[in-house]
Amino acid sequence: MRNQSARTQQINPAAFSALYEALSVIYHYKKDLEKFLRTRSARHPELVADLDFDGYKRSFAEDFVDRLQADEGKYRDLTLEIMIEVAQMDSFPSLKWHQDAATLLPKAQEAVAALKTCTERQQGIIEERQRIAAELAAHRATAQAQQGFAMKLAQLQTRFEELRAMPDRQAAGLLFEPFLNELFRLFDLDPRLSYKLEIEQIDGSLSFDTDDYIVEAKWWKKPMEREHVDIFDAKVRRKGKNALGLYISVNGFSAGALKEYDRRTAFITMDGGDLFCVLDGRITLDELLKRKKRHMNETGNCYFPAQLALAE
Repeated sequence: MRNQSARTQQINPAAFSALYEALSVIYHYKKDLEKFLRTRSARHPELVADLDFDGYKRSFAEDFVDRLQADEGKYRDLTLEIMIEVAQMDSFPSLKWHQDAATLLPKAQEAVAALKTCTERQQGIIEERQRIAAELAAHRATAQAQQGFAMKLAQLQTRFEELRAMPDRQAAGLLFEPFLNELFRLFDLDPRLSYKLEIEQIDGSLSFDTDDYIVEAKWWKKPMEREHVDIFDAKVRRKGKNALGLYISVNGFSAGALKEYDRRTAFITMDGGDLFCVLDGRITLDELLKRKKRHMNETGNCYFPAQLALAE
């Protein structure tokens, strides 16, 4: 009887309100929330079939939650899955790299905490959480055994976070080379990178979309200044007028360096935010490189961050 009672217990209306608020703030870009809702509603595509994803983010989040609540009997399991998943979120990668992260992250954390409080007020919800958590754990175990593309990308994301947290930056720099090689190989970019310890940089090349790119990658504490970028620009231009360059600086580039190459450039740039968007699965590396090259050809600007590509 206890399990039956848990199954028939209604979800507290306050939990639906908390879910709506959390969905509205855990992702900054509408496309990220749309992806989340479509993925979670795969078993019930009618929930998202005619949502206005081109409208305001809060509007389609509210419409989605209203549909869950309007037919709670039909969507109860899905509602619980989504509530529990969101309530358990403790990091927000899509907000971490945003320029307004200091404002966006606390709002997301507060909304998730409120949802967690709502879901745990009812014993039946807690019992459902235990069941669903066990199912999710079994699903993760199966996915890990498959070692597919998505799992490899997730492993690289974990390694990137580990490298970023390492106190020994020289050791992190040494491990950055095999990390980049694995990332480029995962996207079939045929990298040829080599590490030069005496100047702490990675030089090499990669092939993509019939083009060969001269590559330089650095993980310094500060953004790359103009004089460093000038050296790379000269290196690329010495290879010939058809040569292209890819300059990777995890901690970005100074305003002066980007200003110098905002109308004429022989190379494109990548920073830590770009890498994280790729590792987080928000955009593929080959698509990002394609968009960066198109922007370079159209504007002469070396800088086109992944967040702009995602916002289009």
